[in-house]
Amino acid sequence: MSDYCSNDGAVRLQSMIRDYWRKQGYDVDIKLVQEGFVSTMRSSRFDVRSNMVNGMPKRDEARV
Repeated sequence: MSDYCSNDGAVRLQSMIRDYWRKQGYDVDIKLVQEGFVSTMRSSRFDVRSNMVNGMPKRDEARV
């Protein structure tokens, strides 16, 4: 399923991102934020937010 704006999809995306970076040796902080109703989508949406910069974890997040 490719609907990453629903709660289930956002949770799956959160897990995929966290698992990928964990395998690379990083612990990234990924949060889900529920946004309000979006009239163009005709539903509410969930945003996936992280502390990464330009899609890359910060160096201090590397596990030693």
